[in-house]
Amino acid sequence: MIRNFDQTDRRMLKFPAVHPCEAISPETLLNSLINLSQNICNYQSKLFSTQRKNARQTIRQIGLLLLFFEETRDLRLALTDSVVLCFSELHHAFQKVQFLLEDCTREGAKLWILIKCQVVSTQFRALIRAIATALDVLPLGLIDVGVEVKELVELAGKQARNAKVEVDPEDERALQQVFSVLDHFEKGIEPDSSFMKRVLDHLEIRNWNDCNKEIKFLEEQLDFQYSDCDEREAPFLSSLLGLMNYCRGVIFETWNHRSNKSDARHSIEALTCINAEDFRCPISLELMTDPVTVSTGQTYDRSSIQRWLKAGNMTCPKTGERMTSPELVPNTTLRKLIQQFCTDVGVCASSSGSQSRDIARTISPGSPAAAEEMKFLSRFLARRLVFGSIEQKTKAAYEIRFLAKSNIFNRSCLIEAGTILPLINLLSSSSEHHAQEIAISALLKLSKHTSGKKEIVESGGLKPILAVLQRGLSLEAKQMAAAIIFYLASVKAYRKLIGETPEVVPTLVELIKDGTTCGKKNGVVAIFGLLLHSGNHQRVISSGTIPLLMDIFSSSDNDELIADSLAVLAAIAESVDGTLAILQTSALSTIPRILRSSASRAAREYSVTVLLSLCKNGGSEAISILAKDHSLMSSLYLLLTDGSSYGSSKARGLIKLLHKFHEASSSGRIASVVPRERPVHVW
Repeated sequence: MIRNFDQTDRRMLKFPAVHPCEAISPETLLNSLINLSQNICNYQSKLFSTQRKNARQTIRQIGLLLLFFEETRDLRLALTDSVVLCFSELHHAFQKVQFLLEDCTREGAKLWILIKCQVVSTQFRALIRAIATALDVLPLGLIDVGVEVKELVELAGKQARNAKVEVDPEDERALQQVFSVLDHFEKGIEPDSSFMKRVLDHLEIRNWNDCNKEIKFLEEQLDFQYSDCDEREAPFLSSLLGLMNYCRGVIFETWNHRSNKSDARHSIEALTCINAEDFRCPISLELMTDPVTVSTGQTYDRSSIQRWLKAGNMTCPKTGERMTSPELVPNTTLRKLIQQFCTDVGVCASSSGSQSRDIARTISPGSPAAAEEMKFLSRFLARRLVFGSIEQKTKAAYEIRFLAKSNIFNRSCLIEAGTILPLINLLSSSSEHHAQEIAISALLKLSKHTSGKKEIVESGGLKPILAVLQRGLSLEAKQMAAAIIFYLASVKAYRKLIGETPEVVPTLVELIKDGTTCGKKNGVVAIFGLLLHSGNHQRVISSGTIPLLMDIFSSSDNDELIADSLAVLAAIAESVDGTLAILQTSALSTIPRILRSSASRAAREYSVTVLLSLCKNGGSEAISILAKDHSLMSSLYLLLTDGSSYGSSKARGLIKLLHKFHEASSSGRIASVVPRERPVHVW
């Protein structure tokens, strides 16, 4: 059989072509050659922004051979072994030609193919030489086709032998201009934009969307570099990425905002109450950067568990079980969650020997040129936000949202350039919902940075953000405003300030009541952030939050929303007043049901946390109700074995209380079960 390759798995300029297997029939080989030739000839109509001459002459030669293959098939000629061998060599070369043409016309790869023009020309040269060699040894006299067809084959062979495959002078000139522009940026000099415009014209990168495709492609290639642990080209890719970001923001003034109207909505983040305890190593209690799972199913930071094992210990530090194998399995899912958490809060997770590459490369620029490109672009966007027309301001905000989305260094540059205050002004003055969505989305991305939070509050941004939360022109804008509240509430000093603003909590409660699942999540998580200040507890309780959370438990099937709602309930239950309010609901029957049935470990752990607080603050009457639930104890023991250190400790505490209650019940000493006794009415 002739193997088909998954094109999505193939990297640029990599050609995994294979020879047809020996058992293949000549007829099948010939049909496959014809299909390959036809596919290659179809590239005649494709746009080649570079390598035009090399591509055209290769396609032309294979087009001549296609006529030969088709006549051979139509005449049903018997093929000798020597002919089949030559056809096999041509088939091998044609596969590579098709891959090369595919790369040369790939969407978004125009700049990269220009940069690789020497490599690509060399590939064309090698493939044309391979075709010429196969045709030289092809016993054409043994194939009974027409004279005209044989002449075409001879012509194709002659062209292949004599072909001059080299870099096009225009490509070479454009390449030198790119290097000149990058050199200027690296020296801290902003080059004349006309130089880059000439390159863009040569590559036929005509508009904002074309430029954005180039950016997405370069980001993809950069990710491949890091995932393959082969970072040799990463600095240069970073420089090119920064250059195209600069071009998109500075050179392409016109953007098709209508086609991007839904983009801001699609980028809305559904926040979650991350339990940071899940990210800490049970040994070092520090944030894990390289989490690995041992044979008992427990996860530790690699450096910590390796030291444990090197000391001669073969028991699991957390469970005390003997490990059946010293093998450490990388926990990639948890690693990605930790990296995303670190990116969101703007910190770097470091281990004893190294830093997480994914985090480090967003904190620092990929190259000196990339750093300068970002600084120049940030200052340009800041000026546009102040002095531009409303369309230019909106476009600048859109660029900021793109740039700050997943790069900490970009966020810091944009903040230092002074973009936050004009974004706040745009937010306040905008009367068009699309512009408001873009402005609030840009602020959301910048609010993840420590300096961004400070700038937003000190620039008077809290009031306009709250106005959007209350009276936003779209539900999407309100949801993003709630997300900003969450990030601002991560700063201790701002929790009190935000909570004391009378409209905040009631408005968040309304979002939980009427919002989409994403809106509900953001509203819940924002309230969770505010509850980290004890002074906000009563405001949250009096705003009717608890009944809404109970409604979510009965009406929603979204595990994350339920877990987040339980996290808020757990924070409320820490106080006696919170416990009293929760006990007026059906919590003592609803939450054990979630503990038994939920597939989410976070939901089960927060359920136990709530129940433990209700027992400690609610007195023996609450414990007595739970003690009657005979299935509760098995759920708690299960959490002891498969829960996090946080969840296990809470389960252990509740088990002890229930055991004490049963012992006291049998001896008549119920009053001594809980730390403090307070009579409450249990619903």
